[in-house]
Amino acid sequence: MRIKASESLLLVIDIQSRMLPAINQGQEVLNQAIWMVDVAQAIGIPVLATEQYPKGLGHTDANLLSRIPEQLISEKIHFSAVIGENLLNMPFSERRQWVIVGTEAHVCVQQTALDLLATGREVFIVDEAVGSRHPRDKALALQRLQQNGAEIVSREMVAFEWLEEANTPLFRDVLKRFIR
Repeated sequence: MRIKASESLLLVIDIQSRMLPAINQGQEVLNQAIWMVDVAQAIGIPVLATEQYPKGLGHTDANLLSRIPEQLISEKIHFSAVIGENLLNMPFSERRQWVIVGTEAHVCVQQTALDLLATGREVFIVDEAVGSRHPRDKALALQRLQQNGAEIVSREMVAFEWLEEANTPLFRDVLKRFIR
């Protein structure tokens, strides 16, 4: 299945200031997530975000926070953003394709993705834009998610599928600003 711009959204899970330093290659995960948000917004893809217990873990990293409107960020206490929270009542949440970036891959990303799959949504995990404290946990989470029906993708796979075709002003803009 291909990722369609008109049917998808980008979900940023728990990339928070106090947790990020503990994430293996945390700065790289953050950079890749920022790239995904910027590309999504350039193409017109809705972006939602979650924060896990911000009183304890801090808010979304300032570089992401400046890019995502406050009303599109959902605070949560469950590891899955789907359980007992308002994620599925947020704008654009009716879309069937969810592209996910964030932390931790083996906890909040995995549980949210599994619950989204259980609702019948298609889930795409951007490999270079998810992280965990330990590389093995990330690897096992990606393996488990794939076994359960999630697609593991790269950032460029997502961008080119959202774009669909070359030789358009949007393609040239995204190519110039983000890919070259």
